Amino acid sequence: MVEFDVKLTADGRLVVMHDDLLDRTTDGKGAVADTPLETIRALDAGAWFAPGFKGSLVPTLEETAAVLGELGLSANIEIKPNPGQESETAVSAAELLARHWPARLPAPVISSFARESLATMRDRAPHLPRGLLVWEKPSDWSAAARALACRSVHCAAQHLTPDWAAEIKRQGYLLAVYTVNDPDLAKRLRRWGADSIITDRPGALIRAEDQAAEPGLMRSPA
Repeated sequence: MVEFDVKLTADGRLVVMHDDLLDRTTDGKGAVADTPLETIRALDAGAWFAPGFKGSLVPTLEETAAVLGELGLSANIEIKPNPGQESETAVSAAELLARHWPARLPAPVISSFARESLATMRDRAPHLPRGLLVWEKPSDWSAAARALACRSVHCAAQHLTPDWAAEIKRQGYLLAVYTVNDPDLAKRLRRWGADSIITDRPGALIRAEDQAAEPGLMRSPA
């Protein structure tokens, strides 16, 4: 699987974009929420990462879904709404995935820190599995995961503890952990019960897991 974030442009199109601002990952400036798709499509989204990626474009969610269908890859789609667009972004995602998600692929996991987005997805696309994203341990994580009918809880590696991992598993949730780039840490998290490791270094972790004959991975964006 691959993991990526989606948010709305000024004209209501869903694009794959990590930040609220264009500044870091493109040669553009300003907020994604204030920029129409036509302007975003003219930006270079690859040169910042490495010379070999110069000229790469910001993809729309429907373009990404088509490529995943060609490659046979499912996805963990994080809804990362612009401020104030929590429900709107989820509605757009639910409608777009209903039209464009390849039938040959497993249903994508929909994850988010924004509980309003997950609630909207629960109501609009209840068949899509949901994952509650958390950073530090919220006191109400269990109640929230239950109310949002989540299948998984996605925790930051630096804040997950063995006891919390055991609690998540005991309550019947799948456990995903991000962002894990060290093979030894990945192995330790597997021992704690992690079902999915989200990483920027899939090659290194896959090689380590092949040696240990453990399952596969989800990949996070750079």
